[in-house]
Amino acid sequence: MSKNDETPPMQEQVQQIPIFEPHPFEGHPFRVVDDEAMTRTVESISQFGVISPLLVRPDPDGGYEIISGHRRCHAAEQVGLETLPVIVREMDDDEAIIAMVDSNLQRETILPSERAWAYKMKMDAIKHQGQRSSLSCDQVGHKSADSLKSVTAVAEDAGTSKTQVQRYIRLTNLIPELMDMVDEKKIAFNPAVELSYLTRDEQSHLLEAMDYAQATPSLSQAQRLKKLSQLKQCTPEAMEILMDEVKKEELAPTVTLPTELLRKYFPKSYTPKQMEDTIIRLLDQWQKSRQRNQSR
Repeated sequence: MSKNDETPPMQEQVQQIPIFEPHPFEGHPFRVVDDEAMTRTVESISQFGVISPLLVRPDPDGGYEIISGHRRCHAAEQVGLETLPVIVREMDDDEAIIAMVDSNLQRETILPSERAWAYKMKMDAIKHQGQRSSLSCDQVGHKSADSLKSVTAVAEDAGTSKTQVQRYIRLTNLIPELMDMVDEKKIAFNPAVELSYLTRDEQSHLLEAMDYAQATPSLSQAQRLKKLSQLKQCTPEAMEILMDEVKKEELAPTVTLPTELLRKYFPKSYTPKQMEDTIIRLLDQWQKSRQRNQSR
């Protein structure tokens, strides 16, 4: 057969479907909220319509499952559109998950929980694809190899390191209450990773300890909690004692003066050490002067 006789590849066509036919991707981790960004999307669709078509796949139970475009669909519903432009693509579950994650990770603002679950879903999908392709092979050692390959693939696609991907995926072990606190920036990312090693019961008790102490764990405290958990010593009492610690900076407060502020009082040739020595000497003189005045 000559090249001219070959059948050209099928071009995906944009088509209009009723707005009630597409529905959210089952279990997708990305939130659709009515925030400022959604307001701008609604205003844009109200003025110009949905410019970029949604990517969907047919649902055997009827309608279409949204792969990309959940926010556009929600905004179009608010505007009152009756139809939506879509590209319909046949995909299996693994392909759909990977496409869904990749399209949503392009958003400017992504919560830690969204990124964590997205990385995990994509990693599991890639791992499942690898397992299906190696069913006829010896399975010994394949699980760890598939995990490493899937993490590497997720990291490369996201433009980050394998370690960072693994650290985000660790967050999926947090109970919802702690995960919400990470999203709300009440618990920093690094301490949250350490807390993810606690059992779910320990995490629940930690919430009570945090409420008791009116504080959230620092990185050092989170690391110590992880160690206590590994030693099977992470009791509610131990957590309360640890969380009730006075922070070092509260025990030993410091005063910091910017060098730029002090420069105008010293010759340009003075080094920071000379400036410090001069300040201490003058403070000593001031203290002695006060003591003399008080003794009169």
